[in-house]
Amino acid sequence: MLSKDKLNRINQLAKKAKEGGLTEEEKVEQQQLRQEYLKNVRSSFKNQFKGMKVIDPNGKDVTPQKVKDLQNKNKNI
Repeated sequence: MLSKDKLNRINQLAKKAKEGGLTEEEKVEQQQLRQEYLKNVRSSFKNQFKGMKVIDPNGKDVTPQKVKDLQNKNKNI
């Protein structure tokens, strides 16, 4: 998870960009922080996805094979 300081900095840079513009250094920093944030979001989503199980109204497991493969791969590690 991203620290509060980094999230606050992302918001500060976004606000500054809207109000007047960023220096080149700030643009680079903003891009790096955004990439780190997106990496974190994708990782969190992937972890949730690995724990997913789909059950139809009849109680049958209809989890897509791709998800099952990912879950099995995770178990073998």
